[in-house]
Amino acid sequence: MSDITTSSASSPVLPLVHKVVRPFFSVIICTYNRASLLPRALDSLLDQSERDWEAVIVDDGSTDSTWQVIQRYAEAHSQIRSVYHSNRGIPRSRNAGVLAAAGLFVTFLDSDDAYRWDHLSARKQMFLEFPTVEFLHGGVEIIGEPYVPDKNEPSRQIHLKDCVIGGTFVIRKDTVLRLGGFDAVDYADDALLYERAMRAGISIARTDHPSYKYYRDTPDSICNTQSVSPRS
Repeated sequence: MSDITTSSASSPVLPLVHKVVRPFFSVIICTYNRASLLPRALDSLLDQSERDWEAVIVDDGSTDSTWQVIQRYAEAHSQIRSVYHSNRGIPRSRNAGVLAAAGLFVTFLDSDDAYRWDHLSARKQMFLEFPTVEFLHGGVEIIGEPYVPDKNEPSRQIHLKDCVIGGTFVIRKDTVLRLGGFDAVDYADDALLYERAMRAGISIARTDHPSYKYYRDTPDSICNTQSVSPRS
């Protein structure tokens, strides 16, 4: 059936209205000098069984060939958009991605991590079953060292099972905006957003379905550099 309606001479001619369909997910991928690792993350996104998504890749001022990798994927896949800005850190890059996102929910994929094929489909099913939930997290496979610095005492190591992991966050976009986005801190911006959501009474749920692949073997990841010395 055609979406175009014809009119007779006696009826007014109305302008065509194009309905804008929001994707269910906006996947925000912040990256800095990850030309060698970014394809693993992007290929895992393209392999998702759930197709109702867009990707917003934020290049945080890379000085290697990361931008060229991004453009190659963006040219080949219309679901992928890109943003480039000078180096501002992960929290500000995440906020830039949220502002650029068109989806109902924003979620994240660190550029040195990956999704299992069913990551987005499993999360979507959870939201459909529990429509009052605004914020979902959890469900991670840890690859490598499971201990990270405590955000309150960086010299102390804690197990990731006792942490919230920002890459697993799936949040309604309007909820993130209402919370004010991520704090511009050097470490644990995800934990601070989670704590703020808790205080605000946001409906939060946790899943144990381990479909987010969290690689802890990247030497210059924030957790690894934080464990050496606090960033200034």
